[in-house]
Amino acid sequence: MAATVSDSSDASNRYRAAQLGLTRLLVRDVRGLRRLIIPARLQATVPDWLTAMQAVIDQYARVSASLGADFYDAQREAAGALGPFTVPVADPPPEEQSEASLRWATKDVWERDAEDPATTDAQREPVEVRLEQAEKKAEAVAQKLVTDAGRGTVREAVRQDRQATAWARSAALGACAFCKLLATRGAVYKQDTADFRAHDGCHCGVVPVFKGQRFELSDHAREWERLYREHAEPHSGDQLRRFRKALADNGHLPAL
Repeated sequence: MAATVSDSSDASNRYRAAQLGLTRLLVRDVRGLRRLIIPARLQATVPDWLTAMQAVIDQYARVSASLGADFYDAQREAAGALGPFTVPVADPPPEEQSEASLRWATKDVWERDAEDPATTDAQREPVEVRLEQAEKKAEAVAQKLVTDAGRGTVREAVRQDRQATAWARSAALGACAFCKLLATRGAVYKQDTADFRAHDGCHCGVVPVFKGQRFELSDHAREWERLYREHAEPHSGDQLRRFRKALADNGHLPAL
């Protein structure tokens, strides 16, 4: 009988907890960099903040990738996979990717003509409010870039490892409807599937599946799948909204 692996095994939960712990430290350091931005000197100080942010993201991305490699090695050993294999540890995100994401996070900070019809309500707020909102966006952007390094390490290992057959998405109980929906698909992501759809603030993980293993949805993921099939699947074009409502109505999301 084939051994089973789940999206909510003890190992997967420990790995998610490690990445969440890393995120808490990341956010602490990101908030510490806020002092570099001086509201009266945005043009001169935001570039210094960008440089410092990229350095922090690189540092934490390396740790995230290392956590992903350790998790993959442990999963491979537990599966009894044959032969040696060296996990290809992901590099930090390219500088241009980090910069583009951080510039998006701070796009509303700059002064604009309040009378210009193109100026948004967010851009009309006082500078202190704009900076606070930019900080929240920057935290979420940094979290995704860092966590992607761990997820990318596991996905690339699955792609290169001849003993791996697929990977599944692991979503936490507090995940959004979008992530829970993708998690219900199980181990349908094969070795040549590189895409992992993640949003800012997403803490979903990647669970590798090896030869001789059979993937099983956890109890909560099976319940999400049932809710989707009963309440959303028949309604093309409105499936995510209906699924989100079904989750909320059944205690799997905050009330709408």
